[in-house]
Amino acid sequence: MHIILGILGVVVTILVLMNRLQQGGIDIGWLNPFSWKRRRDFRKQFEALPAYCLESPMDSAALFLVAVAKTDGEMSKEQKTRILQLFETEFKLSNQEGKSLLGSSVHLFGRGDEVTGNLKAVIARSYESFSEEQVDSVKYMLSEVTKAEGESSPEQSKLVKEILGVLPTSEKAKW
Repeated sequence: MHIILGILGVVVTILVLMNRLQQGGIDIGWLNPFSWKRRRDFRKQFEALPAYCLESPMDSAALFLVAVAKTDGEMSKEQKTRILQLFETEFKLSNQEGKSLLGSSVHLFGRGDEVTGNLKAVIARSYESFSEEQVDSVKYMLSEVTKAEGESSPEQSKLVKEILGVLPTSEKAKW
């Protein structure tokens, strides 16, 4: 019995000392592995680029269209109208929903370095959700965006080839 009382006394002493250290301003929370994992997971999610967190194939496809349109600089009026038409015909969105999707895709694209430099990370979360029909639709839309101003530039052609290289070829659901 005296051994159990001795162990309980040591545990209580350690807890009291830890409490006093926290009150004194010394953070010892990093010793808790569960708290450390929660903080680490939250930090990874919070600091992740929004373009890498897209879970819908539609959002990924829209971001790819914007990336191709903005390859040579800013998007032209012809490219914007063609992308909005494609959103209405291929995605079956209303005009207002298409404008909202285009605006959010342009915002996510930002400077474009993160998107064009790491296409696999952009499509990673939505990769399994793509169907064969959706992949064909993305291919069609990419070719239409490159033709919006006439001939496609070499940079656009290169980016389209890279995008086609990361698209899946599995058969899943429809848009």
